[in-house]
Amino acid sequence: MKYLLIIAMTFQLALLSGCDQDDGPIEEAGEKADEVITDAKNKVEDTCEELKEKADAKDTDC
Repeated sequence: MKYLLIIAMTFQLALLSGCDQDDGPIEEAGEKADEVITDAKNKVEDTCEELKEKADAKDTDC
């Protein structure tokens, strides 16, 4: 059983070692899109919270 675990872990490490390569243009574009979407969501949430604070809402979380 130990040997099976060692073989499985070695196989996983071999697969992960391929992830260290430089990102291609499609991967970089995807990461940039994720950043833009996250920034937009954060801005909407911040604006919502500011509006609730100005309206003296009891619950200012959005």
